[in-house]
Amino acid sequence: MTTTPITKPFMEITFGKLLDDIASRFPDRQAVKYIDRDYERTWQEFNEECDKVAKGFIKMGVKKGDKVAIWATNVPEWLITFFATAKIGAVLVTVNTNYKVFELQYLLKQSDSKVLVMTQGFKDVDYVETIYKLLPDLGEYYPGTYHNNEFPCLQSVVYVGDHKTPKGMFAWEQVEEMGRVIPDRQLHMVGDSLHHHDIINMQYTSGTTGFPKGVMLTHYNIINNGMSIGDRMKFTEEDKLCIPVPFFHCFGMVLSITACVTHASAMVPLEYYNPIKFMQACQDEECTAVHGVPTMFIAVFEHPEFPKYKFPKLRTGIMAGSPCPAKAMELVIEKMGMKDITIVFGQTESSPGCTQTTCDDDFETKVNTVGRALPGVECKIINTETGEEIGPGEGQGEFCARGYNIMKGYYKMEEATRQAIDEDGWLHTGDLATVDENGNYRITGRIKDMIIRGGENIYPKEIEELLYRHPKVKDVQVIGIPSKIYGEEIMACIKLRDFVKECTGEEIKDFVRDNMARHKVPSYVEFMEEFPMTASGKIQKYKLREWAIKQLARQEKDKSGKIA
Repeated sequence: MTTTPITKPFMEITFGKLLDDIASRFPDRQAVKYIDRDYERTWQEFNEECDKVAKGFIKMGVKKGDKVAIWATNVPEWLITFFATAKIGAVLVTVNTNYKVFELQYLLKQSDSKVLVMTQGFKDVDYVETIYKLLPDLGEYYPGTYHNNEFPCLQSVVYVGDHKTPKGMFAWEQVEEMGRVIPDRQLHMVGDSLHHHDIINMQYTSGTTGFPKGVMLTHYNIINNGMSIGDRMKFTEEDKLCIPVPFFHCFGMVLSITACVTHASAMVPLEYYNPIKFMQACQDEECTAVHGVPTMFIAVFEHPEFPKYKFPKLRTGIMAGSPCPAKAMELVIEKMGMKDITIVFGQTESSPGCTQTTCDDDFETKVNTVGRALPGVECKIINTETGEEIGPGEGQGEFCARGYNIMKGYYKMEEATRQAIDEDGWLHTGDLATVDENGNYRITGRIKDMIIRGGENIYPKEIEELLYRHPKVKDVQVIGIPSKIYGEEIMACIKLRDFVKECTGEEIKDFVRDNMARHKVPSYVEFMEEFPMTASGKIQKYKLREWAIKQLARQEKDKSGKIA
């Protein structure tokens, strides 16, 4: 078991009080600036804006514990909604920007969301069109009065955007305007009634069975994890972080936003990832730090215009979200000057950071490990069969963590919570790892069937449940297979119904594409007569994966005459 000593007190504070404090101490320092829109705020200006929206939510009837879902890219209104809801004790439910109707329907119902804040759309997903598919009678109601038995908690939809506000929705500006009738003292009274152990965020995350689970996180979880992560990057009010990762992930919300707010570091968000804007922001805004998943950095290095940009101030940041290739880490240090780059390991259920490398680690540690336990977090490796702890250098086992950062549980899923967190408070991550004599961990694989494609967590069961609805599909198993570019790719192995004469892989892909986020569309579709089974009739996914890897290798060899 390894732990890192706590060198400074944890913050027993709510997000509202934290933002008030930062705004009073650094009122005129830059808090946030966008490079592609007219939005720049000091800490004082940003705090005042969050107060206005918080009062607007109060006027709308949002109370402590109510769920407010946010479905948007990294727009300023996302940031404001995050802090405005936290100031009144509402629970922010983060929605993946790639979700489509099937996924949104589940999330809104399971989370008991009372309000949905949304933009026009993103890439191939029209959010307005999607919400009207889900709520076809929304336009018949006056904003804020919606009622639907299928979504008994949902009352209001708030629209963020330059287009005409769709029928049945509040415009964002109306929320700010409504807040004018709420006195400041009422907002302060609400803020004073909150506790740092209150739940203020639900992140929907992957699992090996069933549908997404709502991970319940508190002020205390998130603030102290963000503080510890910022400390390891040596953040101060002089730092400026480029944020190309999505806010709806813990990577964006905790490792980026919260790490900045706890240190008064400025935020330079990108509405969505784009390699040119990534480089432009780091150069023009003289960012000292940038966060990203490995594929983001790789795309920057391979971009033909990369040599044109200079990053004189870059020194630190985080590469995380999926296994970090050593070569990518080397290039980040050599080509971008990020000698203090760090790696964070954890999962949403741990707020999310459990371990992190430091700015002062040697090159080998930065490249080949995920660092040591963060302060206040206990970490251990256990034998997957006996549960006994495995010591340094004694081999691999399951990575487990315990501490202030562990979630309160999964929303309305007590049994799933018990399966994830044992009686002694240890979170069982399902990740395989080793630990060395210095307490540095290496992640060696996963026990779970979860697929991580380019930093996106994908659970096969959800895609399988959808494909079972396809009229030609009899049985399906979704697996992850290795990919040089994305870490893993999705393969759907399908048994067709007996009467089916013809079905193509594109037909299957189109079906998923029409109903789910594009990162969940299988890269490969294989039609099979049988699946490998145990004597008791259970499908052996690991054998299916082994077969798939060999099958693809043979196909590659047939194409090129050699295995790539």
